[in-house]
Amino acid sequence: MYNPQLDTFIRVAEAGSFSKAASALLITPTAVIKQMNLLESRLVLTLFHRSHQGLSLTKAGESLLRDARHIVQYSQESVARAHMAERAEKRIVCVGVSLMTPSSPFSLMWPRVKELCPGMSMQVVTFENMPEAARGLDNLGQDMDVVLGVFDDAFLKEHGRAGLELAREPLHCAVPAGSSLAERSIITLGDLHGHSLMLIRRGWNVEIDRLRDEVLGRHPQIDVVDFPQYRIEVFNRCANEDLALATLAIWEDVHPLLKTVPTDWECKVSYGVLHAPEPAEHVREFLDALAEIIGR
Repeated sequence: MYNPQLDTFIRVAEAGSFSKAASALLITPTAVIKQMNLLESRLVLTLFHRSHQGLSLTKAGESLLRDARHIVQYSQESVARAHMAERAEKRIVCVGVSLMTPSSPFSLMWPRVKELCPGMSMQVVTFENMPEAARGLDNLGQDMDVVLGVFDDAFLKEHGRAGLELAREPLHCAVPAGSSLAERSIITLGDLHGHSLMLIRRGWNVEIDRLRDEVLGRHPQIDVVDFPQYRIEVFNRCANEDLALATLAIWEDVHPLLKTVPTDWECKVSYGVLHAPEPAEHVREFLDALAEIIGR
């Protein structure tokens, strides 16, 4: 595809420094300079003004930078489309998982999917569940076909995705293993009086919003602590600051110092498969098989 030296060129141009670009790329400044010298030689262009005062782009460098970003993006999209075409031809479903999107409930259904869809296979790819990128959702239908996770209609609408519910998971409560709450077989809201309860931000899930309203309205003795997204940092904070966390049983192994306890909160959330609104034909076949298995 494109010359990978363009990636280095973009990083140098944006950093304004060979050394800063090298640090970001985890290579030596000498290696960066060598790449740029080779790129200039191959293109027969001077891309940088180099002086004791620093580094700056020439007019040719500015022009190349504008186009290089498009070249890299188009090349990446081209490769993604090629992978999609290959998956469709070979009937491979690419399942995206992260620490917070475990595949264990779904994996139990796969043998039955294979019976309903002979010749279909699955690839698992991992992604970082980062709030600023939400890669798993942004790339549905591209480098991954489906993502396993928790959702409701509002969540799907916000992200422009569709979902197939596999189960309704009751909300549990994670607490530090050394806490007195960890000894309980069931945690009630009354048990949390005098404690802090971590709840995901309002608008993420309607059922959890309903629980939040109940806590604020009927249990003022509970201090509600907001967080924006389920990530490992949230579980670390729960363990280190002696907090309680509204969570799910599927996440009980995320943190070794937390114990996940059932509750009587009568709050359930949807767990299932997130996918593009118009999935590829073989992905639709896969989704239809899942729907048949769960009796939808």
